[in-house]
Amino acid sequence: MTLALQLWGGLLESLRKLGAVILFLLAILRQCPAALARPRLISQQVRNSGVLSLVIIMTSAFFVGMVIGLQGYDSLSRLRQEDLLGAGVALTLFRELGPVVTALLFAGRAGTALASEIGLMRATDQLAAMEVMAIDPIRRIIAPRFVGAVISVPLLTAVFNAVGILGAWFIGVRVMGVDNGAFWSQMQEFIDPEDIFEGVLKSFVFGVTAGLVAVYEGYNSLPTAEGVGMATTRTVVTTSILVLVLDYLITAYLL
Repeated sequence: MTLALQLWGGLLESLRKLGAVILFLLAILRQCPAALARPRLISQQVRNSGVLSLVIIMTSAFFVGMVIGLQGYDSLSRLRQEDLLGAGVALTLFRELGPVVTALLFAGRAGTALASEIGLMRATDQLAAMEVMAIDPIRRIIAPRFVGAVISVPLLTAVFNAVGILGAWFIGVRVMGVDNGAFWSQMQEFIDPEDIFEGVLKSFVFGVTAGLVAVYEGYNSLPTAEGVGMATTRTVVTTSILVLVLDYLITAYLL
């Protein structure tokens, strides 16, 4: 009986938090037009979320591409189909690894930074001071950061895909001896617009998810040092789980 009550209480708490997140998202969306009217503030947030994440994105993408190149060459060589390496790498990056890995890296670097920044504003009463001065914190603080995250993730995904293909090309063509013309021509032949659309859709959904979780956890964190730390941890864990779940749901729907 106690276990059933605990499960029921956990379910109710999950539903309550889901409702709070949806209401928070609606409040942000209402303020997005006002945020977009301030392009300088949006560009600053894109820089903080996206540009400052370029190093880790590009470094990770190059090594991920090299690993895919090695694994792909090993598998295709058993079938005497090494020339298909470029197509296999592009499909893997465009449809799956590019959006997913980018979102996970974004959550670990930019997501935690957003959550901790907003959490510190909560802990130091900066958000409360804005409310006293009749300044809406969601309009001034939350919405621009959310929009910056939504813009940054698809752009970072495109960079990840490009650098990942470069890493696979380096391993496949320069190291393993795959024909350079075959590598690129097979990629162009097998990649369809639907494959690119799937990657773009996933990157946009993951950007909304990562940005929403980060700003929500920071905005609702406890106004203590421990509360800010817990908010950043929840940001990474929640975003990672949601990205993997949404990746499956989108893939299953599109297929």
